[in-house]
Amino acid sequence: MTFDIWSLLAALAACALGGVLKGATGAGAPVIGVPVLAALFNVQLAVVIFAVPNLLTNIWQSVRFRQSLLPGRFVLLFAGGGALGVVFGTYLLDGLPSDALSLAMALAVLAYVGFRVLKADWRLAWSRGLWIAGPAGLVGGILQGATGISAPASLTFLNALKVERRQFVATISVFFAVMSAAQLERMIALELMSFDRFMIGLGATGAVLAGMPVGQFLARRIQPHVFDKIILALLTILALKILVELV
Repeated sequence: MTFDIWSLLAALAACALGGVLKGATGAGAPVIGVPVLAALFNVQLAVVIFAVPNLLTNIWQSVRFRQSLLPGRFVLLFAGGGALGVVFGTYLLDGLPSDALSLAMALAVLAYVGFRVLKADWRLAWSRGLWIAGPAGLVGGILQGATGISAPASLTFLNALKVERRQFVATISVFFAVMSAAQLERMIALELMSFDRFMIGLGATGAVLAGMPVGQFLARRIQPHVFDKIILALLTILALKILVELV
């Protein structure tokens, strides 16, 4: 596939914007980056490209926040479920028609936005969260593999536990790093990941890393609920754009 310069610049800007979100919240770069890339190109290419920054940036965050991880049993169940789910989801990415993938992505984004708006204060008890960590990770992995966005399951689940921010960042980073490693292996095996796509993914990684300090800066100066509303509004517009193009 060939790219014109404007599409590449827009793609890098989308990845940088995802980095802004990750810098501000500790997670969520694919929530912005993948839908924009999908709107510019297609879902499969967007998911494949973003697998590279997903892996590399989350390995870095996992190491940086390793002292703040939640208990090992929880992390093992959550990340292990994600790794299993992403394998199945990657087969869906390889086999489903592009329109079906676009529809799944748009619905996943709208589900995430709807849950954040309607259930912003939902809280999950730790004892119950431990029991469903594996299934939550599994569902998140399937979504990640097929659409590139696990947030409707993974971020909402972990956020509902109301853990301290450093614990949240450490645990979700391990989840994404383990899941992305399994995803990348399947992409290579299914010949979805080529050398050219990997190199574009490295460029996307640079853009995400460039955006993260901006997000950290904004997080110190913008009220969290204002920043959150801006992101949710942008996601809604992107999801609706994808749905309109399917009609």
